[in-house]
Amino acid sequence: MEKELRFEVKPTVKELWQFLLYHANSGTLGLFNVLTTLMALFLLIIRYSELTVPYRLMLVFGALVFTVLQPCDLYRKARRQAKSPAAKDVMLLTFDDAGLRVEQNDQQTAFTWEQIGRMARKPTMAILYMDRVHVFLLPRRVMGEQEEALYEMARQHLPKERRRRI
Repeated sequence: MEKELRFEVKPTVKELWQFLLYHANSGTLGLFNVLTTLMALFLLIIRYSELTVPYRLMLVFGALVFTVLQPCDLYRKARRQAKSPAAKDVMLLTFDDAGLRVEQNDQQTAFTWEQIGRMARKPTMAILYMDRVHVFLLPRRVMGEQEEALYEMARQHLPKERRRRI
């Protein structure tokens, strides 16, 4: 008997925002963001008395860009995405030995495991990267008790280089 895992997904604004934050702050770009913020804070603290007001303001802005401004901008983007037709309706994701079947609004498409570009496990969700543009989010609240079964299925069907933290 073939095992089938079914998940009803309707991502919240918070979950979309978390994905955008993961995406914006991963890899080299995330390292750049942290280093830029730390350098701005370091210069602001060490050289405060020597700096003119415009330079102080510039360093404060530099410290806030990736810690406050970018997350606020990504939250606005997540709110817009949550209102889009694709995110408003529930999406049914079904995993089995053949791959992934996606159903939404009487439309259905199927992907084999070979077509799944990468699967990443994050603290609050699993992210399925189909290609550079198409992504499916599986929040932990949706996976529930089936979470480990999904990761086990991914370990069976996806090569190690296409799995992150699974």
